[in-house]
Amino acid sequence: MILYRLACAREHAFESWFRDSAAYDGQRAAGLVTCPVCGSPDVDKALMAPALGRGARRQETEPAAAEAAPVPAAPASRPVALMSEKEQQLRAMIRAVRAHVEANSDYVGEDFATLARRMHEGEEEARAIHGEANADEVRALIEDEIEILPLPVLPDERN
Repeated sequence: MILYRLACAREHAFESWFRDSAAYDGQRAAGLVTCPVCGSPDVDKALMAPALGRGARRQETEPAAAEAAPVPAAPASRPVALMSEKEQQLRAMIRAVRAHVEANSDYVGEDFATLARRMHEGEEEARAIHGEANADEVRALIEDEIEILPLPVLPDERN
């Protein structure tokens, strides 16, 4: 892994890790390396001083990392620059499936397991629902052969 100090055309400085120099070049050429501040894909490597192994002496003479200028976080709605095009497409499909289910079913909240069981047993009219269930409720529904399907959740949707 290699850490590059990068800067966009508007001089926003930031850092990013890459597997190697070729990985940086490939991601930059594909437009996957973007500025976390302004979103510009016009990004180049900034001038960097080499990090030489100086052991304990380095800690005594260099300022702490906490004193360095903070790098602004990327907006939550932007894709991670290190994602491949296929992963971006997969995430878009997952979001589309989730949106379709939510738009075409009733949200029942924490009553999901109870209502799913009642519909399975014919005590309630069957309809498309979605909601919340804990691990024990899910396990019991599956053991009783009640068909359920978890809605996909992406990691960035839980942050």
